[in-house]
Amino acid sequence: MVELSLPENSKIVEGKTFGKEGKGTICFNIYRWNREDKKNPRIDKFHVDKKKLGPMVLDALMHIKGEVDSSLTFRRSCREGICGSCSMNVNGTNTLACLKPIEDVKFVDIYPLPHMKVLKDLVPDLSEFYEQYKSIKPWLIPNSKGKKEIKQSQDDRKKLDGLYECVLCACCSTSCPSYWWNSDKFLGPAILLQAYRFIVDSRDKNKKERLNFLKDKFKLYRCHTIMNCTKTCPKNLNPAKAISEIKKLQVSS
Repeated sequence: MVELSLPENSKIVEGKTFGKEGKGTICFNIYRWNREDKKNPRIDKFHVDKKKLGPMVLDALMHIKGEVDSSLTFRRSCREGICGSCSMNVNGTNTLACLKPIEDVKFVDIYPLPHMKVLKDLVPDLSEFYEQYKSIKPWLIPNSKGKKEIKQSQDDRKKLDGLYECVLCACCSTSCPSYWWNSDKFLGPAILLQAYRFIVDSRDKNKKERLNFLKDKFKLYRCHTIMNCTKTCPKNLNPAKAISEIKKLQVSS
């Protein structure tokens, strides 16, 4: 029987404990790793009084960084679910920390997005993700040379609903097994949703070229419609549906 195991330097070890467990406290188990230390990743425990926290997981992280351990590293910006910066895995689900409420539980496990290289603590390396985004040419390519506005009907505008709201947080892509194993070839649900957003935009005149770019056994067709992307999206979008619509267009075009 084949036995699989992590390299010794990749195994997560027990880390530091801050504060004490007590009535009215909640324990945040947070993944910590710093490549400069050349040490194994660890889980630090932070026991925090609930009364000191705001309603969201991001509030807790900001409290811990500001009042307990300033070395804790994570991304954040808008605090309103608009920028997509604070994406991470909370209690086993990819989400935005600013939109994830602190539930009535004793423990909260917080990890970086899965199956991505970690730069430090809760900060993943999104370089490849953004290169894939760049590859789909995420801008309008009109016929005209900009001498007048390009008008769009209300019906055509409605086709963009459920697409333009994507904040590129990568929660969906990093929940997709096909993306885990083929991230160098499969574009993943987030990028494919963005691709469909421009394919279906009536103001764009590059539809044929966009579809030809995706006519590849890996870029598009590694999606097996298991729906993890739709289930985890913190903006309640449906990347799986967008991907299926691209597949329909590939057949009909």
